[in-house]
Amino acid sequence: MSSSMTNWKYIYFVGIGGIGMSALARWFKANGFTVAGYDKTSTVLVKKLVEEGIEVTLEDEIGSIPEAFIADPEHTLIIYTPAVPVQHKQMNYFRDQNFLILKRSQVLGLLTKNLRTIGVAGTHGKTTTSSLVAHILRHAEVNSTAFLGGITQNYGTNLLLNEPTENLEEVFCVVEADEFDRSFLTLFPEIAIVTSTDADHLDIYGKHENVLESFRDYVSQIDDDGALFMRDGLELADSTKAKVFTYSLNSGAYHASNIHIENARFVFDLVHPDGVIKDIAMKIPGYHNIENSVAASAVALYIGVAADKIKEALESYGGVKRRFEYQVEEKGHVYIDDYAHHPTEIEAFLSSVKGLYPGRHVTAIFQPHLFTRTRDFADGFAESLSMADRLLLLEIYPARELPIEGVNAEMLLDKVTTLDKQLVAKDNVLSVLAGLNTDIVVTIGAGDIDTLVEPVKNLLKNPFANN
Repeated sequence: MSSSMTNWKYIYFVGIGGIGMSALARWFKANGFTVAGYDKTSTVLVKKLVEEGIEVTLEDEIGSIPEAFIADPEHTLIIYTPAVPVQHKQMNYFRDQNFLILKRSQVLGLLTKNLRTIGVAGTHGKTTTSSLVAHILRHAEVNSTAFLGGITQNYGTNLLLNEPTENLEEVFCVVEADEFDRSFLTLFPEIAIVTSTDADHLDIYGKHENVLESFRDYVSQIDDDGALFMRDGLELADSTKAKVFTYSLNSGAYHASNIHIENARFVFDLVHPDGVIKDIAMKIPGYHNIENSVAASAVALYIGVAADKIKEALESYGGVKRRFEYQVEEKGHVYIDDYAHHPTEIEAFLSSVKGLYPGRHVTAIFQPHLFTRTRDFADGFAESLSMADRLLLLEIYPARELPIEGVNAEMLLDKVTTLDKQLVAKDNVLSVLAGLNTDIVVTIGAGDIDTLVEPVKNLLKNPFANN
């Protein structure tokens, strides 16, 4: 059975609702393939795919696979996410019937082989950084496509399509290079950004050294005549033959200076080897987002984008959904939602909230993601969450995992030093919140806490409607 793209007619996704999977599904549909898939829940993303004409089943049954996909295995490709459990009926059927089955990352690797790939990797910041690169290129009218790990506010999608061209080798492809399950090792980028190499996904890697080894393997795959832009302090330069440039918030060949806050906006100068881009006023807040902007700008400068276009793009960049996303911004109430699910990310998020609103009271609602991550980083979670003035802690969202004895939200809550803290069932969050006097409210987490965003927003906008 051929793995050549020209041989495929039908593409079936197992786990189609994932952010990366849905982008691929859209790309295939836009390029004339017949697309369908399975997901376990009808999320906003899944509903959007259905609206766009992609058939999605929520039942893990062989009978719910559309007939056309079963009838023509020779021309059908199955794409799956490693998050799918081993006992999944549809996946086992496809295996038993010898369908061609590839991971999302493998397919992405095949798609990007013919393009000028810019791979953005890192345990934090890759979604914002990759979408910043994509936005700068789009604003500067550089022919490019992008597979992103989040819904951009500027475009309302996680997929940007390039202009049709006979010469694909001139098209830049911005892709989020995911270290989970070592997926990024299917990519061989011309240009790479590495934002961070912190310990994470230890359920996959076992220990931090294995994470680092994987990143070293990834940068070794950059084109020899390409370029690596890595956060200052990372030790990856010896693992690549590409040109290496450093960046960070305060140091490296590319960095920010004169950082200050004006009218609730972060403003900074971008220092680069050939000069300074002055007075960039970011639409999105956060010191971590200034650093992400520095990385994206470094790549844009490297490929020849003009400084004024970079400044315009950064100032018009609206961010990514669930990354420091304002839901309510009124005099009496501020409500921000964020996807942070690692202690470093939570610390960056809460320190930016505190920097923007000094002296204000912050109520954080946090849902831990994965039993293993909660176990491995319990002390770090406790320390970062203790930055909040009040903590409402939800139970752990298991995702692909089974419970681990002794690992639960109560164990984590005991370690948090904030005095005003409590465990709250997800179904009770609104009633608890309605009884509190709140100033700034934040929701944090990567599980299904996003289903609370709209209800919390409505509650804070209409505090008496729920009484």
